[in-house]
Amino acid sequence: MAELPDAIELQKYLAGVDYPVGRHELIGIAEDNGAPEELLARLREAKADEFDSPTEVSSALRD
Repeated sequence: MAELPDAIELQKYLAGVDYPVGRHELIGIAEDNGAPEELLARLREAKADEFDSPTEVSSALRD
């Protein structure tokens, strides 16, 4: 799979997220913000169903 976006790019794709947020809502926001398919696929595969912070999102993407 392609490299993950850096922290600044990730925040751009997650702009407007109000934490805590469910995985499906997070994916929808990322999609609306133009996130690449590779990132969306990683979010769909994340083990967590809810995220309390951007740090949790980043951690889930690395797992």
